[in-house]
Amino acid sequence: MAGEPQADCLFCKIVSGEIPATIVRETETTVAFRDINPQAPTHVLVIPRVHYSDALALASGDPAVTADVLREAGEVAVQEKVDATGYRIVFNTGPGAGQTVFHAHAHVLGGRDLQRLV
Repeated sequence: MAGEPQADCLFCKIVSGEIPATIVRETETTVAFRDINPQAPTHVLVIPRVHYSDALALASGDPAVTADVLREAGEVAVQEKVDATGYRIVFNTGPGAGQTVFHAHAHVLGGRDLQRLV
């Protein structure tokens, strides 16, 4: 069921503490942690604590938490000191877009020129 933790979800296991991650920020509704395969000097994932399979499911199912994820992505950029130079927030939605973990998440990327990263 949408919003409920999924036993086979890697990110649900990070939220619950079953799997370790390098957490950089936490709120009541989100967790932010470093990507294990960074594509930029700053590469942090911001996930909702509730499980939705992708960005559309999250936005449709819980608009307030969607806003929390975006707000926290901005706070991560400030904390990581990439807000002044520029950063990217990316939601990969579906396997054709590169989504490999089907728990909605935002990538916060920065710390280098991102004009060529698509």
